[in-house]
Amino acid sequence: MSNSPTQIKLIQPDDWHLHIRDGEVMKDVLADTARQFARAIIMPNLKPPVTTVDLAKAYQSRIESNLKSLGVSDFTPLMTLYLTDNTSADEVRKAKTAGIAAFKLYPAGATTNSDAGVSDLKHCHAALEAMQAVGMPLLVHGEVTSSEIDIFDREAVFIDTVLEPLRQQFPELKIVFEHITTKQAAHYVRDAATGGKNTIAATITPQHLLMNRNAIFAGGIRPHNYCLPVLKREEHRIALLEAATSGNARFFLGTDSAPHAKGAKEAACGCAGCYSAFNALGLYAEAFESVGKLDKLEGFASFFGPDFYSLPRNSKKITLIKQAQSIPTELPLGDATIVPLRAGETIAWSLV
Repeated sequence: MSNSPTQIKLIQPDDWHLHIRDGEVMKDVLADTARQFARAIIMPNLKPPVTTVDLAKAYQSRIESNLKSLGVSDFTPLMTLYLTDNTSADEVRKAKTAGIAAFKLYPAGATTNSDAGVSDLKHCHAALEAMQAVGMPLLVHGEVTSSEIDIFDREAVFIDTVLEPLRQQFPELKIVFEHITTKQAAHYVRDAATGGKNTIAATITPQHLLMNRNAIFAGGIRPHNYCLPVLKREEHRIALLEAATSGNARFFLGTDSAPHAKGAKEAACGCAGCYSAFNALGLYAEAFESVGKLDKLEGFASFFGPDFYSLPRNSKKITLIKQAQSIPTELPLGDATIVPLRAGETIAWSLV
């Protein structure tokens, strides 16, 4: 990778955590994503959720149809299945044979469309055992959902009460701790013992690298900065930035870009999710530049994700230039509009 104050050349990155929804909005989201990324892990929390291989293949067909209508031939969706209390070991083995990339664990009620999520991991023992046996990664939304646990503490509690016991019980299960938000999570992934095997990693979003929880309340409620897991204190943002820019292969790019129409965000009970698909790479470059670590961006964005998933690295190269980019205040989203992350602001890096 060449690196200068005004230009970055890097192997084309992938997005290892992406929401594209379904129906009319999908095309707009795919257009933003495919402009930057070669592949993306597609989240399965639709209504109804994508719980079987047959549903995933049907969803993939709809994605490919939209890509074709956009004239995009060089973007690959990596499909996932939604883990439930009823997921069978047979479905896991079928998924592996069918090329499904991973299963996703949503604790019931943790985020958008997660009502069908896992109520207790003891119900998933056979499925988890099968995943460990066939080498199928488990992607975890790492929060507990008990109402008595403060929302800012739910990730840290998840580590102690769910993740560590899970790893003790299934020591060879590959786990991606997705969209980590705390110092505790960054240090846990960094320091986790794996017996020399590559069994744990974490994705980090641009919003959690660039903002702390003050951004939700700056001059009033800022609904477009509200996501789950929620933004945390500055000490946690700093720890995430240190992890992302460290060159440690356990940390890689996953935007968790989540499209919600403007009206659904600016509502009495607004949806959780930041839409970063429009300008994600520029935002990551800004974060890495803030600590003088642009030379570490390619590993985080382009190498460590495919290595963990045992997929080949991309070969195509892209270029980011130090050129101011104005982020639109709104973008089309089907028959509605969406407000992208940093709407109305100017960011320093642009994709050529």
